[in-house]
Order: sequence, then C-alpha cells, then structure tokens
Amino acid sequence: MPIKLPSDLPAYDVLSKEGVMVMADDQAARQDIRPIKIALLNLMPKKIQTENQFARLIGATPLQIEFTLIRMSEHQTKNTAAEHMESFYRPFEEVKASGEKFDGLIITGAPIEHLEFQDVTYWQELCEVFDWTQGHVHSTFGVCWGGMAMINYFHGVPKHLLDAKSFGCFRHRNLAPASPYLRGFSDDVLVPVSRWTEIHQDDLDKHDGLKTLIASDKSGPCLVEDAAHRALYVFNHFEYDDNTLKEEYDRDVEAGKPINVPENYYPDDDPSKKPLNRWRSHAHLLYGNWINEIYQTTPYELEKIGL
Repeated sequence: MPIKLPSDLPAYDVLSKEGVMVMADDQAARQDIRPIKIALLNLMPKKIQTENQFARLIGATPLQIEFTLIRMSEHQTKNTAAEHMESFYRPFEEVKASGEKFDGLIITGAPIEHLEFQDVTYWQELCEVFDWTQGHVHSTFGVCWGGMAMINYFHGVPKHLLDAKSFGCFRHRNLAPASPYLRGFSDDVLVPVSRWTEIHQDDLDKHDGLKTLIASDKSGPCLVEDAAHRALYVFNHFEYDDNTLKEEYDRDVEAGKPINVPENYYPDDDPSKKPLNRWRSHAHLLYGNWINEIYQTTPYELEKIGL
C-alpha cells in the first residue's frame, strides 16, 4: 500500500519519480481500510527536504499511511515559503484542540543544540507536545535533538556539548537483535552522525525503563527505547539523503566555519569524490519495523489510543 500525500506537496512528485507508491486523497478514499495515521512535527529549517526524507521511509511499507505535517504554533521559519507552510502544515495548537489522535508521531531534530532546552523559544509548547503524546499518540519517534529533548523532559537525561562536531558515518553495534525494531538488522550498522552534543550511556543507565538498542564506541548511544512512554529516541540520522552530510560540509566550508571532513563518508575521505550511501537499507528496516510494530499494537479504534 502507498503513503497518502496531497498531490501538490513536493514530496508527492519526488517520491513518485523514485518509485515509492503514493496516492492522492481521492484515491485513498476508495480503499475500505483504516490507514495508519503518522504525523511529522517538523522542527528543521529546510522543511521540504525533511518531509521528503521521512515520507520516503514511512511510505515504503505495505500499509496505507496517512501523513500529517505539524509545526510549532508561533515559531516562524525563514527557509520555507509561507505559502508552503500555510498549505500543508497544521499548527500544533489546532491539532491539540481538535482532539485528533495518531498511531505514530515523528519529532525531528533542530539546529539549536548550543541552547539549553529551556532557552529554546518554543520549549514550553514542545513540552505540551510531549505531554499530549501520552494520550493522543500510540508511538513517538524522537530524532536527534527532538529525541534528546524528549528524553530530557521525561527522564532528566542531559545532553553534553562536544569539543568538536561528531560528523560522519560511524560504525554502531546492534545490542538488541531480538528487538522488533531491529528485525533484519546486521550486527554492525553504519549510521550518519551530525551533532555538537551527545547523550552518555551512564546517564541512561540511571533509569531502568530506558534500553539502548544501538550504540557506537565513538559516538555513544544511537537508538534508545522508552517503553513506558511508548517512544523511541534516535540521536543520529538514518533518514539522511546521500548528499546531506556533503551539503552540511560544503555549507560550513563556504562560510569559513571550522569543520572536519565527515569521517568514513567520502571514498578515501576525499571530498572531491562522490559519497556512497551505505545506510539506506538499515534506514528502511528501522522505520519499516517501527511502522510494523505500530500496526501490530495500535488500537483499531483511534479514540482508544492513549487509554
């Protein structure tokens, strides 16, 4: 089954050309099934790029997915046209007021790692989102800063500022092969990393309810399960496109910012060579497994989610 997207959303054309099955609202209405409702709370400045990345992954499963885009109510973005935001995004306050429930929610990262959580302009509303998920979302997936923020809110786990950016494709160990979220995973996993902060395993170990599923000796915990809050936190970027790290590197070089060549990304670590995507299969496995686990456990009647 395909992912249901508005036919004029940029991701519709992008994914169609890639061979991902997509359908418009009128087509979906003719199928007598309940779609899995997945929302994306998009905190990234490049909204369209992020939409494409996550829609590509959750649209690759055999299920019909209804995709909803959410934004912070008062926070404005300068990197995406106002017309796009008005046409395709719903402010969180509207979603909350509607009483609508979702099978899954993805909370993206945001380029604000240098700030303390409480200093983020929309922190108060984001805390409302975290509380709202407990009664209105069956499973939440916090990504990078979004995951760090959520695990801090529910458990007080701190983020630690790094001396240099953790940047590249690092080898990770599969610590929980029996986890339904890691079904089909190799023992050794390559994952893109791009952040100035990290989570420490000894901070996670203080909480019995947190289970680290994937970790790296170099970049620390990557994927953490929080069963009590029906949440997963991933601190790295399975969703990245082939060229995302390249774009970040080129941007910083052009701006004259100190940046190391992303490790183990370019062949021979040579930025003049085309980077190779060596994480795509595990990205599809992870998000496919998450969708499958939602499908297996979510109530058929949406109003029973969170009860």
